[in-house]
Order: sequence, then structure tokens, then C-alpha cells
Amino acid sequence: MAKPKHILLIIGGGIAAYKAAELIRLIRKSGMTVRCVLTEAGAQFVTPMTLAALSENEVHTTLWSLKDETEMGHIQLSREADLIVICPATANLLAKMAGGIADDLATTVLLATDTQVLAVPAMNVRMWQHAATQRNIAQLRTDGIIVMHPDEGDMACGEYGPGRLPDPEAIMAEITHRLDEDRAAELPDKNELGPNPLDGQPAFAPDQHRPLHGKHVLVTAGPTHEPIDPVRYIANRSSGRQGFAIAAAAAEAGARVTLVAGPVHLPTPAGVMRIDVETAREMNQAVQGALPAHVAVMVAAVADWRADSPAEQKIKKEGAAPAPLQLTENPDILAGLARHEQRPGLLIGFAAETEKIDQHAKAKLEKKSCDWIVANDVSGPVGDSVMGGADNSVHIVTRNGSEIWERLPKTEVARRLVARIGEELANA
Repeated sequence: MAKPKHILLIIGGGIAAYKAAELIRLIRKSGMTVRCVLTEAGAQFVTPMTLAALSENEVHTTLWSLKDETEMGHIQLSREADLIVICPATANLLAKMAGGIADDLATTVLLATDTQVLAVPAMNVRMWQHAATQRNIAQLRTDGIIVMHPDEGDMACGEYGPGRLPDPEAIMAEITHRLDEDRAAELPDKNELGPNPLDGQPAFAPDQHRPLHGKHVLVTAGPTHEPIDPVRYIANRSSGRQGFAIAAAAAEAGARVTLVAGPVHLPTPAGVMRIDVETAREMNQAVQGALPAHVAVMVAAVADWRADSPAEQKIKKEGAAPAPLQLTENPDILAGLARHEQRPGLLIGFAAETEKIDQHAKAKLEKKSCDWIVANDVSGPVGDSVMGGADNSVHIVTRNGSEIWERLPKTEVARRLVARIGEELANA
């Protein structure tokens, strides 16, 4: 019988810490074992006795345990786990992890491990959306840490927005998914499994279900927010739905997908690594950091301009005079990728157009030096469903011509586009 999987659960100091008790129950119910590391702040919300009773294991609270540390307890904890889960992962814990700080048992274990780590953030909406937190999350994801996206809803502080801890059932599903990935990676090579029972049988058709297997697909989605002052920003009317649908379709086609998302409140598609950003410069940095990629699909509606010097305080009206606002250009992410030494083999740009769709798309194709342009027709009533809606009407423009896809659900546009990408790579 296979040895049960073992989870090391690190509990940070937030009101959502009480949900860790239910998560422990679900882990135990699944047949796994769990051991807890409780931070000093976490102990303000749940007690070691509660966690010990639920896990049926000793709860570790300090780096300075004479008994544990004579045996290098933090090293042992970091090695014996099949997966380390941080729940809740507070803004403070995430910042320490991103900076490589190890000043207590939890952060020392995390710095000493080579085990896969899953962080489940929970914090106030403004803390989640703060540039420092988003920068830390981007760094953690670059370092290989899996960071779940928080839920959106009412918070204990009375505010509303993204930052709520996902339900324990959703966290458990993510744990199972990550361990299943590891189990698949541990399976023996097919050559070690003995003779193939299909040897000598008629050949079957090639597998069409995972045409992007082994490929890395980079997708951008959503708008960018360019701050003017602490309460105002420049943005576009993008919901992110089309980009998220493309990321999901690429993952279903077997690709390893990196999704760089602007400020949208959409769930992360299954099997997709997500990097959240706010501004165009942050998105550009995340895109560059995600290279190399076989395919890049630049769907995000990036703001062309930003305030040259965002005000530190809210800009007040002063009579009839317009607010002083000096704009400067944002980086051209698509054109920059086209010039990059690690340029993706297939580079696809998106364009929102209201007239002369083919003409403007062909001009953008040449100007940006990309391979395809997918032009959204956002004119008239169709436009109402594109910018924020569930449908899309697109023109696919390449150097060999163009074709029109009439109004379709964005999920269907995504599936068709990914199928076209698969065909292009197969014929390359």
C-alpha cells in the first residue's frame, strides 16, 4: 500500500486562520497526514491545542525548541512534507518569503525547503491590491511558489473585494491537484513498464487532444490601471474574459500556461500559473520574466499612457481650472517582445477596433512585427458584448490573409484560436 501523502500546514496571523481547522479536517478525511506550524501571530486566532487535536500531531510554534532543534527540527519539517501549504498567507508572510527572510520557525522552514509550496493569501482588499504585495506575489511565482488567487467578497473589516480566503473545499481541491501532478511526474518511464500490449497492432491516429503538450504559452489579459492619485487611475474597459478563456483553452490543450493578469476579479483557470499585476510597467516586467515561451498571446488592453508623476494625495478641484496632468507613454509590450532576443516563435497581438478592422489590423501587424493580429470588432451593439461581455467578433489577420469569425462566445473564440495555434506549430 502506498504511503499516505504528508502535508505541512503553516498558519499565519489573520482572522481567516480559523478556517485552517476545517482544512485540517478535510486533509485528514482524504487519507493524508498533516502537521502544523503555528506562527506567533497565528496563535492569536487559533490555539495549538485545537490544531493538535484535529491533526493528531504535535504543533510546532517556535524555532527555539530545545527538543526539536537538537535534531534540527526545522530541517526535518521541511524535508518530510510532500507539500507545504501556507493558510492563511498574510501580506507579512508573503513579503518575508519574497525577501528571503527567516526570522521565525515558519519562514526558516520555507527557506530551508525544496518541497513544493502552496500559498493561500488572505488579507484586506487594499493590502492585496497594494503594489508591494503584488510585486511580492510576482516574485514568489517567479521563484516557483504556487499562489492561489483569493476570493472576492465581504471581509471581517467591513470592506468588499478580493482578499478573502478561498473556501477550505477549494483549497483542498488545489492540494489534491498539486499532489496528483507530482504523482504523475513520479510514474516510471513507459520504457520501464515492460512490453507495450499494443505492439504489433494497427497504428492509431495521432493524439489530437493535447496538441500543445510540451509547449509554453504566455498570455496577458485584462486592463492595466495607471495611478493618477491614490483614488483615480487611467484604465481601459477590459474584463479579462477573453484572455482568461484563451489561457484555459491552452491549458486544456496540454500547454504549460503563464497568465499575466491585470486587475480583474476572475478565477484562475485550472492548470494555469497566474501572475497578477496592476500597471503596464509591471505587466511588461512580468512578461519579460516569463520568457522563453513558444507562443505569446497578448490579449491585455494595456493603457497607452500613464501619469508622469502620480500625486501622493488626492487631487482637489480648484475652481474651473483642469487638474494638472502630465502624461507619458507606457512601454509597448507587444513590440518589445517582437524585438526580444527570446522572441516567441508565434507572437499574437490583439487590437480593439471600431472601423476599418482589416486595414487597422494589417497596419498594426506591420508596425508591431508580430505574426498574427486578432482584431476585436467593438463597434455598435457587438461592442457592448465585447468590452466586458461574454461574446466576441474577431478578424484573424496574418501575413497570408485574413478571416472573420462572426459573433461567438469568448470560450469558443478561445478554443478556435488555440486549435489554430496547434495547427501552426505542427506545420512549423
